Amino acid sequence: MVVSQRSDGGIDTAVHGARDRERAAGQALAVLSLDVDGSGYAAVGDRDPVIGRLQRELGFLRPVLFHSPYEAACSFLIGHRIRIVQGREIRRRMAEALGDAIEVDGGEVHAFPRPQRLLETTEFPGLNAEKIERLHGAARAALDGTLDRGQLRALPVADALASVRTLRGMGEFFALGVVLRGAGLVDEFAGDEITLAGIRRFYGLAEGDREGLAGVVEAWKPYRTWCSVLVHASERGSRS
Repeated sequence: MVVSQRSDGGIDTAVHGARDRERAAGQALAVLSLDVDGSGYAAVGDRDPVIGRLQRELGFLRPVLFHSPYEAACSFLIGHRIRIVQGREIRRRMAEALGDAIEVDGGEVHAFPRPQRLLETTEFPGLNAEKIERLHGAARAALDGTLDRGQLRALPVADALASVRTLRGMGEFFALGVVLRGAGLVDEFAGDEITLAGIRRFYGLAEGDREGLAGVVEAWKPYRTWCSVLVHASERGSRS
């Protein structure tokens, strides 16, 4: 799907190669965090000058998600204990070898393998038997609804994390990534080290100032995830 922004701020979408065009459009908008109400996002920046500045500098950036919680889970499972570039290359090769080919504007792109296709795969270069078994678990979870985006969003966060952690090889850190970056929760604070460093720098907090941190994050509601992404992106950019 191709998404473009009109001069009036609206969104135009063009779906390619999908049987269910409405579902495909909804999925694409979810990837860009455009399927949720962001009408109050600017108001957070109005009351918090740091967030307001970052919103303007980063063009009111919203989190960009995985295409689905299923793909998020597979990405984390594939990337376990290998370098990011290695995991990315394996996923690319899997898409080309096992995924659907889609023609877009005269070119061809490949989707990550469907769960059904992944379950048929018993070996793949770069993946050992344990990772294959873990990927099969993710595929089954996608088919039985455990990794459904809507369901994960509807659950209390603790329950969503517990559900994802039932997958083989899915620890606490990976589960959090699936829920936040796969399902796309809007108002949660993960508190990764880069974001915490950015908060300390932008708000002048001392390391270990839990009360000050809690006050900052409380003011970000109901867009704590989105504000975290702004701080994370800016802090990471300052290190590059």
